[in-house]
This record gives sequence, C-alpha cells and structure tokens, in this order.
Amino acid sequence: MRLSEEVIYFFNKQNFVIVSSLDSDGNINNSCKGLIQISKNGSVYLLDLYKKNTYHNLLKNHNVSITAVNEHSFEGYCLVGKSRIVDINGLKKDVIKSWENKLTTRITQRVLNNLQGKKGHSLHPEALLPLPEYLIFVKIKRIINLTPLNLMEAQSPITES
Repeated sequence: MRLSEEVIYFFNKQNFVIVSSLDSDGNINNSCKGLIQISKNGSVYLLDLYKKNTYHNLLKNHNVSITAVNEHSFEGYCLVGKSRIVDINGLKKDVIKSWENKLTTRITQRVLNNLQGKKGHSLHPEALLPLPEYLIFVKIKRIINLTPLNLMEAQSPITES
C-alpha cells in the first residue's frame, strides 16, 4: 500500500507511536515504540529495545497496528499491517543511521529544554537506552484516519460549481 506524504509527515513528527499486538490468548498488548523510518511504499521500521511482550507476540502473530495521534490538532492515524522481526545485523545502513539521527535529535532537544528551564526528566533517558538488537519491520496493508469526520469535512476546501 502506498502512503501519502501527509501520513508520512504526520508520523515523522511524532516522538513515539503505539504498537498493538495480540498475545496467544487474543488479548491486545499496547506498547510505545520509536519510529525509525516510514516510506511511501508502506514500509515501516520500529525500534523495540526490549524482548518482552511485543517481541514474543509478533513472533507468533504477525498482525500489528501502529497508532499515532496529535491531541492538539485532534488528528491521528492507525496503520494496520504484517510485521517481521529483523536482526540488527541484517539491516541496511540507512535504517541504522536513521535511528542514530533520531536519538541524537531527541537528546539534543531534551538538553535544550532543560537549559530553558522546561520541566522534564533530568536523567536524559534516551542516553540510557540499550543498543537495539532488532527492529520491527511492518508492511502496511490499511490506513485508518482517526480524525473525526466532522473535522475532516470542515478542513476540506469548498469548491463552487
């Protein structure tokens, strides 16, 4: 499935996404993950640093959804697709570089916010994260626009005939 520039831009603005997977009993597991890369062809790479519930769920059931919302603008999307666990050694260098760039940007932003006196975590959690052993690759099959219909209609341009 092809992703629009609008969807790609929206996801790239997010600091994290919510990934939903299913356990062996059919229960939903939600977890925050870092978005590493998203492309027009519907390929998404997600950072998962801990081999916990999401990792084990995706080994057994490849169905996954990726959700991001912007509370301020009242918009969001849910991307639904099939996942695959990819060992870090099997990744292209540009994917690893994307992760390193995002991590550097987040640490820099946190330091700048702290210098400006904005409240935040003083330990710089991003700097304490373990190195990734794998990433989650998702091939998107469906896009759900979470923006309320009345807001979507109000935002669309009115054309006169």
